[in-house]
Amino acid sequence: MSDHPAECEHRLPTDTADGLLLILSGPSGVGKTTITRGVERSIADSVFSVSVTTRAQTEADVEGVDYHFATEAEFDSLIERDELLEWASVFGKRYGTPREWVLEQLRRGRLVIVEIDVEGAKQVKTKLPEAFAVFVLPPSEEVLLQRLQSRKRESEEAIQRRFAEAKREIATARESGVYDLFVVNDDLERAIGVAVEAVRARRTSGPSADEKRAL
Repeated sequence: MSDHPAECEHRLPTDTADGLLLILSGPSGVGKTTITRGVERSIADSVFSVSVTTRAQTEADVEGVDYHFATEAEFDSLIERDELLEWASVFGKRYGTPREWVLEQLRRGRLVIVEIDVEGAKQVKTKLPEAFAVFVLPPSEEVLLQRLQSRKRESEEAIQRRFAEAKREIATARESGVYDLFVVNDDLERAIGVAVEAVRARRTSGPSADEKRAL
């Protein structure tokens, strides 16, 4: 990111001064992606951050829409040049959030949404502490297990592994101190509404002077 103030000035008529990075996290099966899309639809100037990944592109994938696809060497280079806000390895493939694109959108006053796990949220909060982090919770462990089983995508053994991982992730999120808000997804529309109102309130209150300089 440039240190020259002139390059941080607004350049478009639609630019505003209330840019905010929204982190959305939650365990598998909790409905976080649906809530993410609900927030995106509800707030007009929101943009979703598309991750960079080393996984192979499928016929259904659209470059720049689903992911930005990169080779292992290209991904290594992004890390070396500090061009990722966060990155993680999942089942042998790496995923990361492009830094400069996010910062540019924030400078333009957009709501930038990233859907990442707890470890990714920790990385982002270290670099951008003014980010607003929301963790989506299930109504109960029993309900979460039922949701995972109702997908009918995996064996019971795989479901139990995913369930154990979900419980671990929830515990880690609670202990991390990273999240500004925990939203229980007991009713989808209510959960979306809570997240949207929290984001609007955060943008109205605005970041501190120090946080503004960080952009």
